[in-house]
Amino acid sequence: MGSRCELFSEIDKLRAELLKKVEVITHCQRVEKEISPGEILNRIENVILGIVTSLSRDEAPVLALPDRSNWDNTSFDSSIGLQMNLGSSVTTVRSDCPMSVDKFAQIMRIFMVIYKLVQSNSYATKRDIYYNDTQLFGSQRNVDIIVDDISCMLKVPRRSLHVLATSKGLISGDLCYMEADGTRIDCRSSTVVSAVSSNIAGIRNIVSSAKFVMIVEKDATFQRLLDDNFCTKLSPCIMITGKGVPDVNSRLMVRKLWDTLHIPIFALVDADPHGIEIMCIYKYGSLSMSFEAHSLTVPSVMWLGLLPSDLQRLRVPEDALIPLTKRDESKLISLLQRPYSASQPDWLKEMEMMQRSKVKAEIQSLAAIAPDFLTNIYLPNKLRYGGWV
Repeated sequence: MGSRCELFSEIDKLRAELLKKVEVITHCQRVEKEISPGEILNRIENVILGIVTSLSRDEAPVLALPDRSNWDNTSFDSSIGLQMNLGSSVTTVRSDCPMSVDKFAQIMRIFMVIYKLVQSNSYATKRDIYYNDTQLFGSQRNVDIIVDDISCMLKVPRRSLHVLATSKGLISGDLCYMEADGTRIDCRSSTVVSAVSSNIAGIRNIVSSAKFVMIVEKDATFQRLLDDNFCTKLSPCIMITGKGVPDVNSRLMVRKLWDTLHIPIFALVDADPHGIEIMCIYKYGSLSMSFEAHSLTVPSVMWLGLLPSDLQRLRVPEDALIPLTKRDESKLISLLQRPYSASQPDWLKEMEMMQRSKVKAEIQSLAAIAPDFLTNIYLPNKLRYGGWV
């Protein structure tokens, strides 16, 4: 595998390039101020005042929520990712409409919960809120959507609303840190995996000598790499997985690592449209959470693999390749048309190659070459020779 200096020389060069860009971005970007609890309470009170005013005029109250599902409401900035535009179009929730009266009541109830949490400086999970009144909310998904709608409406990060979400992500490698409650987390054990924190903002005293962070799309691949002692073989490094489409906490954790360590972050995803989209969520953000782009995206993320060009270069056996479905083809067309695709010509070439070949492949397809190919050959060589785009 070569010496450590040889193994990490290309990664060190990449880090030097990234640090130059960080200096420029830091100089140009305005630093967003933390919103005080008093200001959050004031914004909620203004919403309630608007409702009371409508009632005093004998008018049915209406809530206006920014439309988080409309691409026209977003713009792309290469240093930030997808971000919601000021003055975006809205959707209305009327209190006098049978179609939206339930949602109006749900929003008002969650406003009340958030107000009490911020006022008392206490926290609750979205699951706590749901079980507080399951009959009103109907499903956990309704609570999840409304909390994000309120966050967007008030222009306040969800963590500042004192509402937490249970994390599904896992992390391992050369990393130690302190949780908000004082618990010391040590991710260096090769046998114990740590769950990503539910309160990323509360993490402090991060200690790591890692050379890079690797985002792994799927839990199965993450577990396989752990079983193969990947973090030991390519030490020092950090691995993290959001187990598919990442939750907000996994994305916040990746961003926290970038802001603290400023080391290269690589993505290991399947060579299919779904994997590419997941990587783009980490790098550029998602449409529905574009209002929090400043704290969620990491535009420096590099595509390590599995690249469509790797399938040809490595001569992955044909029986390990999977034909693209109609849904895959539609997703690929959508990705090619995304506002950020034009800024990544190398990614564009890879996606166009997939479109021409009409095949996709999972990371596990490399086992068709050799059982230990991923851990012992593919990843070490990719990292050693700068095989990312």
